[in-house]
This record gives sequence, structure tokens and C-alpha cells, in this order.
Amino acid sequence: MAIRVMLVDDQVLLRTGFRMVLAAQPDMEVVAEAGDGAEAIEILRATAVDVVLMDVRMPRLDGVEATRRICAQPNAPKVLILTTFDLDEYAFSGLKAGASGFMLKDVPPAELLTAIRSVHSGDAVVAPSTTRRLLDRFSALLPTGGSEPQHKDIARLTEREREVMLLVAQGLSNGEIAARLVLSEATVKTHVGRILTKLGLRDRVQVVVLAYETGLVRAGGGAG
Repeated sequence: MAIRVMLVDDQVLLRTGFRMVLAAQPDMEVVAEAGDGAEAIEILRATAVDVVLMDVRMPRLDGVEATRRICAQPNAPKVLILTTFDLDEYAFSGLKAGASGFMLKDVPPAELLTAIRSVHSGDAVVAPSTTRRLLDRFSALLPTGGSEPQHKDIARLTEREREVMLLVAQGLSNGEIAARLVLSEATVKTHVGRILTKLGLRDRVQVVVLAYETGLVRAGGGAG
């Protein structure tokens, strides 16, 4: 079954470009479009969507608030935030609102397609290097968290799970973590799943956000 995609952007030309790229893929289908967040929410009430490509700055209702409202709904589609370097702070807000990842608006078509497929399959880390760069830039705006992480459930993690969480927070993929810790990718995936369950998080992006907010990871990608 094709991945059902919704395009949300106030620029018609940009939506047209994305639609042309997606329409050429046998496993994707653009099922809806919207010019702002409010219209997107209205359309989603009657349209089944798997992945939403969400712009940030739009009239009436911006992408961050739209993402928050969409992700709060049961069986919500995955949201992929579209941003530029100048709007990184909005991307971070979008991740906190529940987005499964973010991409730059000028992303090469092949990377955009990979991102959509990754988000649809549940792998929220779309571009680890970009995630790392964004969070390094804006982690200074987050609470320092003190000497110990303030999220009480972090104490429930085993030493290995905490180690894996730190590497996830630094933007490493499962393959990179496996190589770093000399584990199989399947084992790493199991650890990540247990981390999500114990911390009550939806996906890897929320792990990254939590690690920076609690001070578990500092600017520069190092442990706190």
C-alpha cells in the first residue's frame, strides 16, 4: 500500500514541486494539500494520511501549533517538519510538539523520499548530522538540568540503555551505535525500544529532546 502523504505549505509552487517528486514514486501518493495549519487539521478529519510534510511559517495557524494539535489526536499521522537554517528554533519547537523529524526545504529529492519512508516506518531520526547540528546550536536555550537528569524515569535505565540513549541523543544511527558499542543493530534496536518504553516516549526524536532538556547531553554533543 502506498504511503499517503499530505503537503502543508502556503507556497503553491513549493507544494507543486514536492507533489511532482512524490508522484513519480510507486510507493507514495499525495492524498491532500493545505495552505496553512488550520486547513490541514480540517482536512485530516476526513482524510486518511500517513505522513504530513509540514511547513513552519504559515498564515492563520503555523506549523508548530498545527503539529501539536495533530500529534495529540489518536492514530495521528507522522509529521515531518520542513525548515531552513534560519528557522532552526522553529524546527526544535516542532520536535517538542510531536514531529517525527525535520528536513531543510532545499533538501535533495532523494533525501526527502528517504526521510518520508523512514518516518513512515517508525525511524524518527531522519538526518542525524542535521539533528546534532540543530541541537548543538540551540541547546544553550534549554534548561541546564543540574548535575543529575530531572526526568525521574531515567534512573530506571540500565547502564547499557543509558549508554545507548546518550549516543541516540548525539544523533547516531543504529548502525553507528552498533559499531561504537560493538553490538548488533538488532540489539541496539531492542535497547532503543526499551528506552522508549521506560521513559514513556514516542520515538527517537523525543529521546534527543529529553536528553538535551535534562542536561544529559550538552552543547557540542557530549555527555552532561
